[in-house]
Amino acid sequence: MFLQLLVSGISIGSIYALVALAMVIIYKTSEVPNFAQGEMAMISTFIAFMFLDTYGQSFIVSFTGALGFAVALGAFLEFVFLRRAKDPNVLSLILITLGFEMMLYGLASWKWGADQKSFPFPVSDFDIVNLGQAVASHLNIATLFVALFLMFILFLFFKYTKVGIAMKATQQNMIAARINGIRANRILSITWGMSSFIGAVAGMMLAPIATLDPNLMMDPLLKGFAAAVLGGMTTLVGSAIGGYLLGIIETLFGGYVSLQFKSIVAFLIIVLVLCFKPSGLFAKHYVRRV
Repeated sequence: MFLQLLVSGISIGSIYALVALAMVIIYKTSEVPNFAQGEMAMISTFIAFMFLDTYGQSFIVSFTGALGFAVALGAFLEFVFLRRAKDPNVLSLILITLGFEMMLYGLASWKWGADQKSFPFPVSDFDIVNLGQAVASHLNIATLFVALFLMFILFLFFKYTKVGIAMKATQQNMIAARINGIRANRILSITWGMSSFIGAVAGMMLAPIATLDPNLMMDPLLKGFAAAVLGGMTTLVGSAIGGYLLGIIETLFGGYVSLQFKSIVAFLIIVLVLCFKPSGLFAKHYVRRV
């Protein structure tokens, strides 16, 4: 039973890790947690569903089109709403993301309704691979490999590309980055687009396991945020590890303690981490002295 729960925890942890990465990329740049992340992923998943169901496109075309839409949506939020904010502070920017979240939720409810839909996916959740004392579906394995592949690409992007290095410079000191010729506003738009891209991948990997409706990403957003807090809101590697840790802990708790109260694990972790190690398990804690 333990090995089976561990496999299930790693699979759902991949989703949490992707959502956590998407949130941390934004937070490292602007110190603003993007609470519209879930709805942005949800509506991008609906765009893929529309391509598949309404227009009869192939999965590759639908997947690519939805990811392109996700990038545009993230850049749109930054350019139209956040950049235009007057005298912005962290609280006002958080409220803007919350308002954008409600706008997207209302739009999805109006356009596609509250009915639960089945999201067609080329990899089945019913085809099983025997792993000894545990089993994993093809979709579980695909989710893990997609998540690991994206993490590897992000590592290469931030380490070896000019845009990635410019993003790191902007995250560390935006004023100094501008002095050195980096177009910080453009970098911010790219950052929000990239974050939306990663969130959309998480949404489209989750939809075949769950059911597609406007509430698709509500729970994963909270779990992804908890994973980011657990690992550290300023470290990409830590937030990804936090996603896997949360998925495993939550699944083990549901298997051995209580399935009904499994959802409280994420909130308990947030409380404990903020009490005892506010910076997260894998991030350095800095104290500002005046």
